[in-house]
Amino acid sequence: MAKKRKKGRSAKKNIPQAGNEEPQDVLQAPHSFVIHRGLPCPKLSDLTRDFRKIMEPFTAMNLKERKSNKIKDFVSLSGVFHVSHMAVFNRSKEQVSWKVARLPRGPTMTFKIHQFTLARDVITAQRKPYMDDKAYESAPLVVLNSFSGEGKHLKLMAQMLQNMFPTINVSTVKLARIRRCVLFSYNPSTKLIDVRHFAIRVQPVGLSRTVKKLITGKIPNMAKCEDIADFIEKANGLSDSEFEDDETNHVVLPQDLPSRGNMQNQKSSIKLHELGPRMTIQLMKIEEGLFNGEVLFHELVVKTEEEKDAIRRKIEKRKWLKQERKEQQSQNKLKKEEDKEKHKQKCLQGMKVEKAAEEEPEDDAEYFKEEVGIEPDRELFAPADPKRVSRKRPADPRAKGKDSKKRKQDKDNNTRPSSGKDFKKGKSKFSRGQSGKGGKKKFKK
Repeated sequence: MAKKRKKGRSAKKNIPQAGNEEPQDVLQAPHSFVIHRGLPCPKLSDLTRDFRKIMEPFTAMNLKERKSNKIKDFVSLSGVFHVSHMAVFNRSKEQVSWKVARLPRGPTMTFKIHQFTLARDVITAQRKPYMDDKAYESAPLVVLNSFSGEGKHLKLMAQMLQNMFPTINVSTVKLARIRRCVLFSYNPSTKLIDVRHFAIRVQPVGLSRTVKKLITGKIPNMAKCEDIADFIEKANGLSDSEFEDDETNHVVLPQDLPSRGNMQNQKSSIKLHELGPRMTIQLMKIEEGLFNGEVLFHELVVKTEEEKDAIRRKIEKRKWLKQERKEQQSQNKLKKEEDKEKHKQKCLQGMKVEKAAEEEPEDDAEYFKEEVGIEPDRELFAPADPKRVSRKRPADPRAKGKDSKKRKQDKDNNTRPSSGKDFKKGKSKFSRGQSGKGGKKKFKK
């Protein structure tokens, strides 16, 4: 009996349990796939990973992609993982593009990437970089700037970019969960969009630098101070800008924050620390379907109404032919299954007939009579005796003994006179040696 296969460690962890269902707000939040296609480019792969950090936590951060994977492979999985958007970075010989599509039926927006900077380069250029791993536990705040211009493509683009991130309910949101923001700034004159990613930091207002150190929990160096008052009152020649920030950054907090000094109904200063990456993009095309379909907007190509109607009819004809081809394939599939079932039944009937023919006893005597025309001898097709097991010829009852012929030959050999030819020189017909203590003679064969 084969040994029963045991489940591995990963299979045991992935067993669905009753209490592990995700909350409804998480299921309804927009999820995304961020992948890269086209020619190989290490910088573009790094940009893909950096953009996944922006889309956290509702994205597949460790998504493994291969060259053999197609877009439809990811689309087929979108319903299982509640994925609503797909961002594709593509590199061709002419340009680097960024496509954003709404799953599963579109529309699709194609942006041209004029320039980009990776997150590691942005952090390296800062004198005091700010890092907070807890900031990626919640979705970022989306800020759209100057998207209120004329044109339906601007409204559609703003709606698409905003729907990539979960909505925020102002009345129920917790300020402690808003730790990042993503800025999309549109320039109407150049038609370029700047993408920036910032971390939000809140600090109390009206406190000196020394007091801030004590409030935030940092241990200051008071070796040269005789009293704590000396440390607090010591200005150390600091400028006014180090005590107070710009008043435009001051807000009154409606809630308490977990950081020290930020209490409700108290003024605090908001500071932004850039996390990266940076991108400068331009909208080039809007398609109705998923990476195909009717072109709703194109930055470089302008078509007349007649040309649009011709393209629309061509697309409709292509869809109709595709649907007809699918129906024909389904009919052919059903016909093949029916033919296969008929062939199977026919084979089973043939096997039954052959089995019945094999089990039917053959009458050899009747066949001989039909072919030759005469009755066969009784002994020719006589049935075998079931009691007879051995195939040897039965013994002759006239014989005196079982080995009478052998005894008769030995008797003749003993009575025959021997001649000198029976012995050779120095050797006799019988061997002279003895075997063992009994001294029995051995006869040569």
